[in-house]
Amino acid sequence: MRLSGWLCKGQGDSDLMMNSFFDSSPIGRTLITLVVAAAGAVLAYWLNVPVYMLTGPAMAVSLAGLGGLRVEIDPRFRDVCFVVLGLTVGAGFSAEALATMVRWPLAFGVISLLTWVTMLTCRAVLERGFGFARDTALLAGAPGHLSFVIAMAESSGRDVVRISVTQSVRLLLLTLVVPFVALAMGVDLSGAVTPQGTAWPLWVLVILAGLAVIASRLLNRWRVPAPLLIGAMLVTGAWQLGGVSEGVMPLWLALPAYVALGALIGTRFSGITADDLLRNLAAGLAISAVAVVVAGIAAVAVAAALGMPASHVLLAFAPGGLETMIAMGVVLGVAPGFVAACHITRLMVLSVLLPVMARDRSARR
Repeated sequence: MRLSGWLCKGQGDSDLMMNSFFDSSPIGRTLITLVVAAAGAVLAYWLNVPVYMLTGPAMAVSLAGLGGLRVEIDPRFRDVCFVVLGLTVGAGFSAEALATMVRWPLAFGVISLLTWVTMLTCRAVLERGFGFARDTALLAGAPGHLSFVIAMAESSGRDVVRISVTQSVRLLLLTLVVPFVALAMGVDLSGAVTPQGTAWPLWVLVILAGLAVIASRLLNRWRVPAPLLIGAMLVTGAWQLGGVSEGVMPLWLALPAYVALGALIGTRFSGITADDLLRNLAAGLAISAVAVVVAGIAAVAVAAALGMPASHVLLAFAPGGLETMIAMGVVLGVAPGFVAACHITRLMVLSVLLPVMARDRSARR
């Protein structure tokens, strides 16, 4: 009896320690989140969902977070994945893509105007259709730059929960919708996760990763969004165009990074209650629809002017997550530099417009 009791107690202590590890440790929560994300990716692959390695994990982790599971991606692991994704995207740089850069200024001008129009339209929809206060509607309807928006909301005393839920719905919905829109526009989504070619050896990956970290520190000083991702892209692009050692990211590294990115999107719903979601779901759906329609109209016009596929321009104009849209571009075969440049332009415009429009409103009051 004593031995049995001791064994039961030992088993109970072991289970308690295991549960405590997965519940209270960032590493434990990250492991649980990745397991859920991997299951979502497998299910999405089995169901033949477009861009399964992103959409499956995003949906699975979102549902898990809404169900009460503490989902999280450790920042250190997230940063490693951003470097891997940046190297993966940068491997797609080519001389042909570089030659088209002279035509991009038109796209930058259009996306600047597009960002302003989307902000005004979303603010009007949220204010008149869903009863948002005007300042809250401005932040909730901003087409991107989520961390900047939340920081502004917290510093100005706005309804942070309502803004974050509405923005999270937009972020998730665009991640799920854009692949289907691209599919409807005739894009072949059966492409590889990484560009075709010979995988880099380990020593090249180590050198590129080290250079990417150095580049990211410089970009961070200049306030460039997603410095690790962009730094890795620039380093790899220069490496490829310089003909130092051409290659691509091994699939065994790229695919887990995509799954982790999808999981990161889903973690936006961690801690959000069902009531908060239901109360703001329609608003999130509305601004997502506005964003897709406005971006689609602009994409068709710019694509005709630049001689590019409309689906490619749509991906560059869709106000989804910077990292997500750039990574998705690899699967869709879009010039990575074009997508990255357009999304960085949008974030820079938002960085200026949001404070100006908020300050103008405060001055009028």
